Amino acid sequence: MKVFNTVKEVREAVAAAKARGKSVGFVPTMGALHEGHMTLVRTSRAMCDFTVVSVFVNPTQFGPTEDFDKYPRTLDADAEKCEKEGVDVIFAPAPSEMYPEGYDGWVTVGGVTEVLEGEARPTHFRGVTTVCTKLFNITGADKAFFGRKDYQQLCVIKKTVRDLNMSVEIVPVDIVRDVDGLALSSRNKYLSGDERKAALCLSRSLNIAKDMYKEGADLAAIKEAVTKEIESEPLMKIDYVALVDGDTLREVTAESEGVVLLLAAYAGSTRLIDNTLL
Repeated sequence: MKVFNTVKEVREAVAAAKARGKSVGFVPTMGALHEGHMTLVRTSRAMCDFTVVSVFVNPTQFGPTEDFDKYPRTLDADAEKCEKEGVDVIFAPAPSEMYPEGYDGWVTVGGVTEVLEGEARPTHFRGVTTVCTKLFNITGADKAFFGRKDYQQLCVIKKTVRDLNMSVEIVPVDIVRDVDGLALSSRNKYLSGDERKAALCLSRSLNIAKDMYKEGADLAAIKEAVTKEIESEPLMKIDYVALVDGDTLREVTAESEGVVLLLAAYAGSTRLIDNTLL
């Protein structure tokens, strides 16, 4: 496995792989890799001949009051995990490599970026769509692998690729959970023991919602029950509970196919997200 810091090095490695007829899989990450990321890596390894993993804490998707400076950076440990899984290349650029002096090119996608996370974090998705477009161009990937845990991000990236006629195929991968049900996240490292225990209300509330939906409960009742479950934990503060159309992310008020329940809440000062398809 090679660890590269420049665009030129990655392009040369990918070009050499493609010259040998290899297909290229790409896993974009911000590092602090956990089992969820490694599931993406294994899926890429199973579907593609050559796997590139990016490790880049992207400054343009963080707002001015968000956790960019304290976001965990563990490149040595990340590289060790990737090497064990047979990754071919890690791309770990400095911010100046991705955004050199004078940089002012942006990818903006409407619709699915304007609700939920986009309302609370108005510059977030511009950073996501821009960095992913750049990474797709740099790696020349045939397939790129994204977890369903960040459901809105997955929808945004799929729309970006579709709207801009990119050739990369976006492959969704299911949420990976700890044995107690908590969705794996790099931000889980911020949680105290009590906060982590409280955060289990998120997965509990998703299970409550799925059971109620199967039993024919209306969506208003489901939303009320989910809200009540999360609010039962004093350390939790709800950002949003949303029942949305799985494609448009617009809130739905009546039963329909493809309803997704999206949650965002704070456990102490740590913001967590989770979701399930109803």
